[in-house]
Amino acid sequence: MAQSNSLSLKIDKTYFHPFHTKTNQKYDFQTSYGNRKITKAQNIKFLRIIIDSNLSWKQHIDDILPELNKACFAVRSVKCLMSLEVTRLICISYFHSILSYGIIFRGNSVHSKYIFKIQKRTIRIITNAAIIDSGRDLIKKLHILHFYSQYMYCLLMFVVKNRDLFKLNSVIHGFCKRYDNDFHLPSAKLKLFQKGVFHSGIKTYSHLLKTIKELSHDVKELRLAMKRFIISNAFYFLEDYFDINQK
Repeated sequence: MAQSNSLSLKIDKTYFHPFHTKTNQKYDFQTSYGNRKITKAQNIKFLRIIIDSNLSWKQHIDDILPELNKACFAVRSVKCLMSLEVTRLICISYFHSILSYGIIFRGNSVHSKYIFKIQKRTIRIITNAAIIDSGRDLIKKLHILHFYSQYMYCLLMFVVKNRDLFKLNSVIHGFCKRYDNDFHLPSAKLKLFQKGVFHSGIKTYSHLLKTIKELSHDVKELRLAMKRFIISNAFYFLEDYFDINQK
């Protein structure tokens, strides 16, 4: 392809990156361009996101934890000089910007708990809260999205903005069912696919309150309604969100 378009590769700066599941371990193969082998990489950094071979996101999370700790320290340093609202805004602009970048990909990773731990510490610093104080109440007080709520919100917005990527149940089944106006959730045995953006997005959106989904004609109003709903409930995990909507 490159040669047919009169393009050349800088072999020293070119890598290939194989993907595999944890159970289906690496195949030992090589690829080449011309007569030169292309180096195989276990991790690739693309637009500040580190992608590993089994999409565990561990390397990426390990990479941003020091940044989050620095942001937490910065918030601690200015807190005594600023009002609660100003400190909150600093937290959102500095700490939250690091936390939210690429969250739609890594939000389901088991390693994300370390990000959430730093965020909870930062929130307690801002509010002068003790370790025994309810984290949910603190989140509501600051009116911000914590890690898993931000992940949930990003999934919902992804579905809202990319409706053309999904099919309705009514289209798939061809007859009326209770959830015929919901998006079709494809069956999948592979955990890696279930935790991906596409599958997780449909599942999360399907559990959204009907009264909120009815605002889909107005994206701005829908976005505000979703954010108010998530903040007011202060979901710690996606399981909390699924449980409250199934009652």
